[in-house]
Amino acid sequence: MRSTVYMPIRQIHKRRNNPLRMLINGKSIVIAIIVLLALGFAGIYYYQATRFNQNIKINGTKVGGLTADHALKKLQSTVLKNEVFIGKDRIFNGKDTKTGFSNKDLNNVKEILKKQKTFLPSSKEKKYTLLPSNVDKYHSQTIRENVENQLKAINKSLKGTSDSAVFLKNGKIITPNSNIGHLVDVGGTIKDYQKKEYNSVIHLNPVYIEPTNVNTALVKKEENLLQELLQRTVDYKLQDKIYSLKAREVIKNASLSKKMKYIIDPSMIKNKIAEMNRSQSTLNKNYKFKTHSGKVISVKGKSYGWAIDVDAETKRIVKAFEKGENSIKAYNIYGVGWSTYGVGYHVTSNNGIGDTYAEVSINDQRIWIYKNGQLKVTTSVVTGWHGVNQDTPKGVWYVQYKKSPSILRGSEVGNPNYSVKVTYWAPFTLDGVGFHDAGWRSNWASNAYLSNGSGGCVNIKPDVMKKVYANLVQNEAVVVY
Repeated sequence: MRSTVYMPIRQIHKRRNNPLRMLINGKSIVIAIIVLLALGFAGIYYYQATRFNQNIKINGTKVGGLTADHALKKLQSTVLKNEVFIGKDRIFNGKDTKTGFSNKDLNNVKEILKKQKTFLPSSKEKKYTLLPSNVDKYHSQTIRENVENQLKAINKSLKGTSDSAVFLKNGKIITPNSNIGHLVDVGGTIKDYQKKEYNSVIHLNPVYIEPTNVNTALVKKEENLLQELLQRTVDYKLQDKIYSLKAREVIKNASLSKKMKYIIDPSMIKNKIAEMNRSQSTLNKNYKFKTHSGKVISVKGKSYGWAIDVDAETKRIVKAFEKGENSIKAYNIYGVGWSTYGVGYHVTSNNGIGDTYAEVSINDQRIWIYKNGQLKVTTSVVTGWHGVNQDTPKGVWYVQYKKSPSILRGSEVGNPNYSVKVTYWAPFTLDGVGFHDAGWRSNWASNAYLSNGSGGCVNIKPDVMKKVYANLVQNEAVVVY
């Protein structure tokens, strides 16, 4: 039989409600909580004191969660692309380099660690700039100078070298109050670069020059002058064609000097002249030529032909716009060979060959001399010796000059130094190929040129050469095919 111990109810109640015991237990819990909180805060404080907050960057490099030592190592290992942007435009693309940080920079990294420290972890993004102790010239000089030059080039592209407050940019007149085309404050923008020069990719925030002390009357005058320029048209005559050059179409950038003289960007005018040159000039191009038989062939232009001196004509047209001239004729035309004045420029008929020319057929061994559209003389000839590659050169040439009598000196197969007297001489190439009488020749057969041809010239019988010579005209075409 189990024994049962009985305790009075009052005693039990007394033990359960002992105030001293309850006080001790409560204090223990509070102390425990305080200790835990203290340890927690101590841990947080230590972490915050030794590690960077989450969204911290040094020179654009993320160092969040790292200690100063680890942050320095990351900076040391970072490869800089050295690209510089203004907006979306990259203005410099340098070589890849290391940052140049060393152990000497640890204290500076620790200083940034202190600056960014917060009592509790923070997700706020902060960017810091840090220069290495050993500053290299590539960043402080080379890149900086390149960026500075690019900024100056941007300003120059906006208004050139003008001193005017108003200028024409991309066909639009820019005034000091315009919302576009503001000039860059180079010094202010370079200061922004210096803050970021050790970032791998640098995005500059350009500082713009604000207009101050604007002379309203002067601005209006300059604006009116540019408006007047845009209304001008210059008719440019090239051979028998007239090109109407409208300022609004060929002048997109312009400004004014201190003396209120126009400063015009010639680039679009130059492009227009170059386009005319490509489409209309004849120098070194193929000519369509109708032979004596009526057959139309294509013959490569050699010395005969003309082209525009694009740079010189561009300057003339710019001057015409500046002076307000309404029309000018092409003047600076050039060619090659004996005359460099562009032989054939004034000839537009017969596909540019005209109606006075000499026709030379290698296959037929014959020439036809035309003057003012009429056949004056035709005769058999002997051309360059084909068997030894001394052929009369094919192409469209021109009669360089005429001389009677003359002594021909040169070289040929078997005779490196020959000298021969002729009665009539009319060369059409600079290396000494031309028409002349050949009294010494006995073989006048139609196939003589294959095995017994000349040294390159067109040999003509003495009894007909006088008439040929009389009808050859200096600077007129010689078509050899």
